[in-house]
Amino acid sequence: MKRQTRAMALSIPLLLVMGCGELDQPKNEEVKGGKVVVNFSAPLMKKTLMSKGVVDENRTVFGYKAFKIPYITTDESGDEVEASGLFVIPIGLPPKLNQIGLSMVSDDHGTIFSNNDAPSVIGENNGTPDGSAIILTSIGGFATLQADYIGFGDSNDHYHPFVQKESLANATIDFIKTVKIFASDNGIKLNNQLFITGYSEGGYAAMATLQKIEEERELNVTMATPMAGPYDLNITAFGVLSAPTLSVPSFMAYVGYAYATTYNKELSSIINEPYASKLPTLLDGSLARPDIDKELTQTTTGTEGLFNPLLVQDFFKNSNNWFREAMVENSVHAWSPQTPIRLVHCQGDDVIPFEISQLTEGTMKAMNAKDVSIVPVEVALGLDTNVTHSECGVMAYKVTTEIFSKAREAMIKQALIEQMSRE
Repeated sequence: MKRQTRAMALSIPLLLVMGCGELDQPKNEEVKGGKVVVNFSAPLMKKTLMSKGVVDENRTVFGYKAFKIPYITTDESGDEVEASGLFVIPIGLPPKLNQIGLSMVSDDHGTIFSNNDAPSVIGENNGTPDGSAIILTSIGGFATLQADYIGFGDSNDHYHPFVQKESLANATIDFIKTVKIFASDNGIKLNNQLFITGYSEGGYAAMATLQKIEEERELNVTMATPMAGPYDLNITAFGVLSAPTLSVPSFMAYVGYAYATTYNKELSSIINEPYASKLPTLLDGSLARPDIDKELTQTTTGTEGLFNPLLVQDFFKNSNNWFREAMVENSVHAWSPQTPIRLVHCQGDDVIPFEISQLTEGTMKAMNAKDVSIVPVEVALGLDTNVTHSECGVMAYKVTTEIFSKAREAMIKQALIEQMSRE
């Protein structure tokens, strides 16, 4: 059964398209437990970002060095899976930061459909920096970890358990643990700070990861900023199935496909024909979202719709409906985190409503969460207009990088004070 993809859109439009002659390509550098796939110098990165209008000449920009790292994780059935991810470190840090070590950010990526869009695959195929790690690493100075997820990268022969918390949390946590070993084996100094973030499906994955980390107590998280995730899947499903049309049918088709596969249900009992028969091919990891969308209908349900009307009717009428129970089981909003959480979300989000973050904040506070609050992106950036889901990604990462930078600055100041007191 072929792999699947992640569910809400994120595209970081910092496309660095340049000739191979301009790249500071890896020169057969030997590392233990992985391989170098991108080695981009700080001067070249700054030149590129300045040409795109991302930074000005006064902004400090670091180089971008990325490693593809294989590891073992566990899927939704409890079976071991050979997975992969991308580990990105900044090059050219000042001595002060080098002494303290790198703060890590686990960055769960948003929805993708093509395996070519998986973090490690992009790095390995293109040899160029891409996506949110440009913001977090080259501008922010963080070590960025991006798990490909089950269904992508080295596990692309497995379907992707789309917005299913156990698989996403396992893939992220196991990659964090693997990267720590990789860094130690290769002389990359890390400090004790671990931040967790992600956008859209990645925001959901980040929340699922934090919840499992707090349950297992094997890792310590400094702060989490889930961004624009569908944390309450049940409410999200009610909203989607109540609407007459689907703005992006590929997202919901993937939910139907992934949940049918995981819960051993006939796909045609969820998705109408002829779409049910098409999905295994459409969602095999070879196609991009636009090519998938044009093969589907935007009508939500009914005889001509995407979703089987019998499933939809039972979903609304029966609290024991299996799909409804699965949505509740995989929701990640109703618990009491002890790690500080900032729910970063655009108020104008047209795919994952801003109200989902408001609901999550209220639920967590009612359950005695230690420190949770919403950060509206438009407010944080002083924007006069609301921003849609697809437009919000880059802006949300900028806000998150600033939040994490302030937390790191406080840690550095404290470390320097302690160092001076010992001298």
